[in-house]
Amino acid sequence: MTQTHAAAIAAPLDTNTLKELVRVLCGDDHLLYRPAYKISEFLENAGWRNLPEIDGESRAEWTLERLVERRTDPGALEDVLLRLADAREYYEEPEQLPRVVAAVNTFLVHEGLRLENPGGRPRLVPCDPALAHPGQHAPLELKATMSDIIGDERMAALLEHRLDEARTCFANGAHVAATIMLGSLLEGVLLSAVQERDATLLGNKSPRNIGLQELIDICRKAGWIDADVTSFSHALRDYRNFIHPHREYREAYRPDRDTFNVSWQVVNGALNDLAATRPRTTP
Repeated sequence: MTQTHAAAIAAPLDTNTLKELVRVLCGDDHLLYRPAYKISEFLENAGWRNLPEIDGESRAEWTLERLVERRTDPGALEDVLLRLADAREYYEEPEQLPRVVAAVNTFLVHEGLRLENPGGRPRLVPCDPALAHPGQHAPLELKATMSDIIGDERMAALLEHRLDEARTCFANGAHVAATIMLGSLLEGVLLSAVQERDATLLGNKSPRNIGLQELIDICRKAGWIDADVTSFSHALRDYRNFIHPHREYREAYRPDRDTFNVSWQVVNGALNDLAATRPRTTP
């Protein structure tokens, strides 16, 4: 008998979802491989009892039969999913845990669910099925690199890392987070450009007290970014302010993939303009 608890799974999982779950349980595709006896042991660890022995069947066939038998028992299936995110299953190969969780989430998202392991405590939480396959339309590649724009190598590396994080957010369907990251990146790039090229443009203000709106206007007046980039940068600034949940709540709008793609083009244009206008030092 499985553990009794309020299950996050509200309806029977689709057969194709169960087949994908079998693939993970068996350890195909370079995940943790489980021979037949290990699969049975895993299910027992998840609280399943009275399991029949494998008799002439393949591991996958036997496992799928067990899952189908209990597909109307959401608690039983949830116990299996939670056990997959339990660090106690991976004492010998701890590096497999994040791989398994990521593999499960690629198909579980279609059921409106996501497997997490915050602080080593597995849980199953609802998520938006629209996050499925978020990376089908990848953003345009940026032409300029941070080192083309920023002379401070440490700052250039930091900003490049933020750019990578924005890509990661986009690739995982976190469009709000990705858009906010791009706004943060733009602010960091513009401030660094002003400080390196002509810090007097900041006036008497400390860099800590200069906002993105002012930085956009300063760079436009200095001729470092074009008018179109300036206009759209202000729009990105508005999206960046969605870092405040109440702003998103008031406006009843949530940035999506299209918002990110537009924002990405804004950042692309700004970086290209800054790279093209960067003063060149003569040897």
